[in-house]
Amino acid sequence: MSQKRRYRTHRRYRRKRSKKKNNTTTIILIAIVAVFVISFFGYRRYVQYKNEAQVEMVQQERNDFVKKVAPYAMELGKQYGVLPSITIAQAILESDWGNSTLASKYNNYFGIKGENPNNTKVLQTKEYTNGQWTTINGRFRVYSDFRESMKDHTKLLVDGTTWNPQQYKQVLQSKNYIDAAVALQTDGYATDPGYTSKIIRIIQKYNLKKYDEGIK
Repeated sequence: MSQKRRYRTHRRYRRKRSKKKNNTTTIILIAIVAVFVISFFGYRRYVQYKNEAQVEMVQQERNDFVKKVAPYAMELGKQYGVLPSITIAQAILESDWGNSTLASKYNNYFGIKGENPNNTKVLQTKEYTNGQWTTINGRFRVYSDFRESMKDHTKLLVDGTTWNPQQYKQVLQSKNYIDAAVALQTDGYATDPGYTSKIIRIIQKYNLKKYDEGIK
């Protein structure tokens, strides 16, 4: 075989090797891209599934909380005239769905304070004073059962304070949850300037108005 022919043969062989190498590289790149795409979309699906599961779990916990307090709120409503929707919404807001330390450890769902060291616990709390939120130490009642705190809360609205027995008279006279929520603010129940809107929003979002129908 002549040298020229051998050179052509070698050149064709090099082209084949180069082409084969390029094909292999392309296949590897495609495989890498495919793995990345599958992993990316698989991870997105996993995150979506995890978020959906968390949302469902939170919603179930909130439904369970309402089912827990609603029957006694209706019983108190029939006995004392406080709208159950107001009682339930305040319990939700004040106790963070029963998850606050005061609620989960001491069954105090409404931040009810006391003075007797034998049945109270000193905890930090936030209050809105002079146009800003401040953290203070407060002495709060300790209950053996959440129903006790619900009854104390209702009796507070009915009996008023030691300095004004008629303080929450407007709350008791309200015929619907909106008027009652407004009255809570005007009667001085809470220092939070957004308290009324928060209570109304909770009642509307979780359809708590339906529990008021049961006491009429």
